Amino acid sequence: VQLQASGGGLVQPGGSLRLSCAASGLTLDDYTVAWFRQAPGKEREGIACISSSGSGGDTYYADSVKGRFTISRDNAKNMVYLQMDSLKPDDTAVYYCTTTPRVAYSALAVPSSYAYWGQGTQVTVSS
Repeated sequence: VQLQASGGGLVQPGGSLRLSCAASGLTLDDYTVAWFRQAPGKEREGIACISSSGSGGDTYYADSVKGRFTISRDNAKNMVYLQMDSLKPDDTAVYYCTTTPRVAYSALAVPSSYAYWGQGTQVTVSS
């Protein structure tokens, strides 16, 4: 199983980026998929999650990104995206996609709940 996150870069405050998570070796639609981020000196933070289609495709967002970020799937491409709008300097971090078959709601933002991780992609929000 491999996950590949891409789409990071440098963006000005208020700008947008779309991160992509591609998978090989599994069908993402059968799994819960999440995005985490980690800023220097901080713990890894779970920011968005989408359950499998079989579990309803429900989404979860951390308060820090709610209303600004949107997680979505493209099942035909076996991809998951994170649309990030109204970006702030505090959003600067390395962003990771991760997946696992199923996660309890109470553990959605817990890194150890997830089995597979991609390499991170750097997002820098700065003027």
